[in-house]
Amino acid sequence: MNNISLFDSFYLGAIQLANRVVMAPMTRTRTSPGDVPNTMMAEYYGQRAGAGLIIAEATDVAPHSKGYLWTPGIYTDAQVDGWKLVTNEVHRNGGKIFLQLWHVGRMSHVSLMPGGQAPWGVTVEQAIGSDVFAHDASGKLTFVRASKPRQIRTNEINGLINDFRQAFRKAAKAGFDGIELHAANGYLFEQFMNAALNSRTDQYGGQSLENRTRFLLEVVDAAIEELGAGKVGIRLSPFGHYNSMPDDVLFEETFFHLCNELNRRGIAYIHLLYQLLPKGNMQEVTKFEEMHLPDEFVATVREIFKGAIIWCGGFTKESAQSALANGNVDLIAFGRPFIGNPDLVARFQNDWPLVVADRSAYYTRNGLVGYTDFPNYRSALAV
Repeated sequence: MNNISLFDSFYLGAIQLANRVVMAPMTRTRTSPGDVPNTMMAEYYGQRAGAGLIIAEATDVAPHSKGYLWTPGIYTDAQVDGWKLVTNEVHRNGGKIFLQLWHVGRMSHVSLMPGGQAPWGVTVEQAIGSDVFAHDASGKLTFVRASKPRQIRTNEINGLINDFRQAFRKAAKAGFDGIELHAANGYLFEQFMNAALNSRTDQYGGQSLENRTRFLLEVVDAAIEELGAGKVGIRLSPFGHYNSMPDDVLFEETFFHLCNELNRRGIAYIHLLYQLLPKGNMQEVTKFEEMHLPDEFVATVREIFKGAIIWCGGFTKESAQSALANGNVDLIAFGRPFIGNPDLVARFQNDWPLVVADRSAYYTRNGLVGYTDFPNYRSALAV
């Protein structure tokens, strides 16, 4: 055990963080037309700049990477300008911010894809039983079943890597301190890595763990070339089944091979997420519980990977402090507590009560309501 505190500063590569509390990436569906970040989003992130590190919500690298309505992009100049509003506000308030980048792969609907095309899948296997936020056949906004994908062709993969490369450049131009690759929750990178799903016969699939991790590592290499290894992180969700991911008996072999390769490349961090959501649909979840990866699993990651490790999984202040004390992780990420508590770090430091935001505030188009209208504790007392 050690005496590390949540409130101690930490160097993430060359970037000094004020504390070890991370705001986890959370989709909030508040963009302007064209998937452009706006002043409301800048206010939201700026309010939460007390976190040692903010990881901004999952952001599309291209029009064909989109899987949910009103999620931001980073592939147009207007989107870059919108993100500058956000990074400027976070930095003005003393914070640091990374941008999470994703491609959803098969987790999309034809109504969200350019020209109504099929989603891009590792294979043609549909995510049966999993939903995305889109328009149904009548035009109503709701959760709809993910459409049947078409398989990404081998000769398209270099183009996909270039989409990410351009996103890295635009993220730097927008003022982000670094980027996080979203390789969790059953989206494109995890689809490639899952041996039960990835039945490809080219150099990006099959029973070879080198093949299944090849696409992700090629994107990581592009990120390092553009930004430097110290500004690159990756989020992974070991043992997760969200978005209809099948059981993978080769998972641990693949995962620890990936950790070795990431360590060799010297990236800034691995962000471990224990899957809080069960198999099935997001809108069916009625209760979240504190659940974590086994300590021995995280300890093995620590033995392999020498960069920073962020751990996310429904932590409380007390369990987060215990996780830091055992020395296996360096930073603790909190998601939902940051929704209703923009001053979460101060509330932790002073043992002030936490607001539990109603789940109806998570994904909405109600503007400021349920988004930037949660006061900090001192402001609430003054009312």
